[in-house]
Amino acid sequence: MPVREGNLEAPKRQPIDWQSDDYVDPTKVDAELERVFGICHGCRRCVSLCNAFPTLFDLVDESSTLEIDGVDPSDYSKVVDQCYLCDLCAETKCPYVPPHEWAVDFPHLMLRAKARKFAVEGASWRDRLISSTGSLFQIASHPVASRFIDLIQHNKPLRELGERVAGIHAEAPLPQFKSETLNRRVEEEIGADLEIRPGSNTTGKVAIYVTCYGNHSEPEVVQALIRVLVHNGVAVRILKDSACCGMAKFELGDLSAVSAQKDKNLPVFMQAIDDGYDLMSIVPSCTLMYRQEIPFMFPEDSDVRTVKTAFFDPFEFLFARYKDGLVKTDFVEPLGVVAYHAACHQRVQNIGQKTREFLSLVPDTEVSIIERCSGHDGTYAVKKETHEAALKIARPVIRQVTEANASTYGSDCPMAGRLIQHGKNDGSQSEHPITMLSRAYGLG
Repeated sequence: MPVREGNLEAPKRQPIDWQSDDYVDPTKVDAELERVFGICHGCRRCVSLCNAFPTLFDLVDESSTLEIDGVDPSDYSKVVDQCYLCDLCAETKCPYVPPHEWAVDFPHLMLRAKARKFAVEGASWRDRLISSTGSLFQIASHPVASRFIDLIQHNKPLRELGERVAGIHAEAPLPQFKSETLNRRVEEEIGADLEIRPGSNTTGKVAIYVTCYGNHSEPEVVQALIRVLVHNGVAVRILKDSACCGMAKFELGDLSAVSAQKDKNLPVFMQAIDDGYDLMSIVPSCTLMYRQEIPFMFPEDSDVRTVKTAFFDPFEFLFARYKDGLVKTDFVEPLGVVAYHAACHQRVQNIGQKTREFLSLVPDTEVSIIERCSGHDGTYAVKKETHEAALKIARPVIRQVTEANASTYGSDCPMAGRLIQHGKNDGSQSEHPITMLSRAYGLG
């Protein structure tokens, strides 16, 4: 049977068999790495997506055979360490993803290699710390700790000490931690007296998964989302008992920790769904975990499937309501030229350009969309060993934002927006698209 050259069908990615013994077997992992790396070497279509592919191709090109068999398997980890599981290669570029017979799923293979490394070697104390986002952010937003961390962030000698001791790059932009967290700022139920108006695929009520970032670092963005939803007649519940989504542990290959976070969140999510709420978060990565990654890990779990179908991106939800005639367009402030960065973890949800489409409804607003990686990518941009690579990846985005001469700029991903702001280094401030929309409505 002849092998097809490429594939025009939609990707049909397969479940992650992470609980099998073979999943982290070193011999079997290396054999699959060699097979897939050989296919990638022969294609090279993804070379511009991230640093994993240039690293792989350099290893091949510098080998004695100019083929993957000339690369020492001990060097495979150099490629794995450069992958931050954005999923863009599998979802937007690779012609050999299932249902193609070669069954290449580069991100899932990188995850497997990370899980193998975690099972065999464990993780450094630095990586364990910065991937424990829930507990880390909770401690960091304590009134005393937040003041101390703010002092460290603006003290060059202390940042340089942190780089030497902890491996956190001295110039990497770090989150700001708010002692007045979102859970302290808002009530659990908001707009409970509103008339509920279901849409064709929305319930008319939203339970906001606040996330670590939304609660401890970006509460103002969640507050803007609440204002927008209530303005449009949508009742809101704040899921104050929810836990971290586990994306940072997923990136580390600690899949048992991801499973534990899932077990904490599912009862909270299912109660909200049973009470008639859709689910939503302001961080694309957190939404992706429950729309894609955790469903791949637990394909037979009916609650996981229910949660998957209930989760919305904010602008996906708003645009669906707009098409049903359930969204107000009483905008009072034009946004001008908006340089909008579409986050990778939003793009791979395959919902289309809903942020751009909805912001374009605002009169006298021109949205310039940038569909390239920002380079932040979870913990990748803050680590000493990968910060410079992150900035290199971010430069085309920063250049496009600068050349747009925009009135405002930002990303659906708060971390991406912060790195773009850091790269511009001109005193300007990134603005989350939900905050732009709240301002356009005149809601502050």
